[in-house]
Formats: sequence, C-alpha cells, structure tokens
Amino acid sequence: MKIDSDVGRFRQIVRGKVRDELKRFMSRGEMLARKGKKTVSIPLPRIETPHFVHSPGGQERPGQGEGEVGDTLGRAGEPGDGSGKAGNAPGQHVLEVEMTLEELAELLGEEFGLPRIEARGKKSISSSHARYTGIARSGPESLRHFKRTFRQALKRQIATGTYNPDRPFIIPVREDRRYRSFQQVPEPHANAVIFYIMDVSGSMGDEQKEIVRVASFWIDTWLSSQYRGLETVYIIHDAEAREVDRDTFFRTRESGGTVISSAYNSCLKIMEERFPSTDWNLYLFQFSDGDNWSQGDTDKCVALLKDRLLPELNLFAYGQVESPYGSGQFLHDIEGPFGDDERVVLSVIEGKAGIPDAIREFLSTGR
Repeated sequence: MKIDSDVGRFRQIVRGKVRDELKRFMSRGEMLARKGKKTVSIPLPRIETPHFVHSPGGQERPGQGEGEVGDTLGRAGEPGDGSGKAGNAPGQHVLEVEMTLEELAELLGEEFGLPRIEARGKKSISSSHARYTGIARSGPESLRHFKRTFRQALKRQIATGTYNPDRPFIIPVREDRRYRSFQQVPEPHANAVIFYIMDVSGSMGDEQKEIVRVASFWIDTWLSSQYRGLETVYIIHDAEAREVDRDTFFRTRESGGTVISSAYNSCLKIMEERFPSTDWNLYLFQFSDGDNWSQGDTDKCVALLKDRLLPELNLFAYGQVESPYGSGQFLHDIEGPFGDDERVVLSVIEGKAGIPDAIREFLSTGR
C-alpha cells in the first residue's frame, strides 16, 4: 500500500534530518536523558509527521480573517488584555523520533567517514549473519512473503479487470510471488574494554563533567557497533585513584590535588587481573583539565605510557577539557614524546561545541 512507502519516505526524511543536525546533537546532552537499552529518542524541531488538518466549524486560524495588506498585527512584548478565550487547536510540539543505537552509530560513521576498526586479540574472529532487508521476485518457498504476494496478485487482477468485488477471490500466479531477500552483514566477534579516566579534583567543575558525559555516549555508541562484547571501566582520581560505577564517575567532585600516575597504575592493575590484551581490545580515554601534581609525576606518567600502557592498548586518547582553573600543561608534556605515535590521539575540547571534532579525532584512526 501507498502508506507503507509514505512511512518509509518519512523515515528517510527523519534520518536525513538527524544527520544534518548530528553535530548539534553531539554538542548537547538533551537526548542522553531519553536513552534506552538499545534505542534513543531524538527531539527534532521543525519537522512533524504528515497528517490531514481539518477545520471543524469553519474556525479561523492564524493568518485568516479580516485585514488588509500592511495592517499592524501588534508588537512583540506588548501585554494582552487577558480577555481572550481558551482555544481548542493544538500547539506546535517538538517531535521525538526513536532510533536504535545501531542506526545512530551508522549515521555517525557516515557523517565523519569513520573506518571500521581493525580488532586484535584471540577473540577477533570475524563472521557474518543474514539480515532480511528487502523483497525479491525469486527465492525459496520458505521465504515467500505472503502479504506481498497477495497484494501483488490483487494489483494485477485490478489492473487486468479480472477482479470481482462481489466475489473477491485472489488467486496468485507465479509472477505474483514475492520473497524476502537478505544480505550478509559482518558480525563483530571481538571483545573490547573501554577505560575512562577522569580527573575529579576541584578544578574540574560540572560543565567539564557534562562534556565528558556527552563525549563518552558517542564513544560508547561507535565502539558498541564494532565489537560483540563491550565492557566499560570507570576510574576517577585526584591525588588517589579508584574504580567506580558510571553514576559515581560523573557525579563525584573532590577538592584534593591531582596525581595522574595513580590512575595509570590502577588501570594497569585492572588489565592484568581482568582484561589481558591477548584476549581483549583495550581503549583508554582520559579526560582532564591538564593539571598534574608535579613534573616528577608527569615524568612517571610518560614512562608508564611508553613502557607499559601503550604496548597493551589499541588506542590511548587524551581529551583536555578547557577549564578556567586548569593549566592545560599535561597535553604539552605528552605531546612531545607521543605526538607522532599512531596509537595516541590528543585533543583539546573547547566547550561543548568542541565535542564533535574531538570524537572525530578519537575514532578516525581505525584502531
């Protein structure tokens, strides 16, 4: 039926709208509050589901009624007299459309041109599965689409004039038969772990944590589409580091100093005990405002990265979130020894507007 094609066309319009405004969505956290286990609701202004509009009783609508060209309609900000009556017409609403996280990851990959990740480790076994994506004129009888077959037969009989509404018998012939068709879709079998490290000392405020929260959503979305199993480890630190759950990760605020090496050591310990690199693809995303306790600890961090962490990691990504209280020095300290290392990505995130560029830099390596 035509309504099916209309719905399909509308979904394409919605998909295009989401893609056009993807960078805006990436810079805002409004959609994260509507995230389900496998879907996310996206608020789309200036777009609505096609529908018929009736005018019961000949009621006047905005833009109708008496008046001449050039008449003043009133100035913005002028108060009304309060004598108006309640109306029965609906207001304009923002449309919320649901997309699966898989669809969102596909849009992210298309918009940023992200390469598929080349996994490593023992569990990097590639395979594929069949996904039914369309309708074909031929195929095995076990895949015959009875509804489409019946519809095609009805259309043929109406077109040839053999359909009798008084005796509505629909008899499909061979050319009416339609079958579900499928294509082989790559199915990731490798497992991966994301380590998120964040400085929660006093210089990292709520705005900086919100940037990290939004960025981690998009990182999770993309990597989940690349791996069968994805584990997440959250580590916070000030002068000491500890593993926490997701909620604590984004809500904790300390007032102590900053010793980054404590977080690296905590990460190494978890790798050794639970996630050996021979079996897992390991990702480390660190977010900080660039402060560290001392140059001596920074030297220790450089040694840990070079000798112990980078040999185990697929990718080390450092996002320096700008803060009015942070010095930003740590990025410069690791840029020298690791700036040309393909396993290392360094990015300065200048507010929420900088999130899309940081995500592109983090995920465009294909590692």
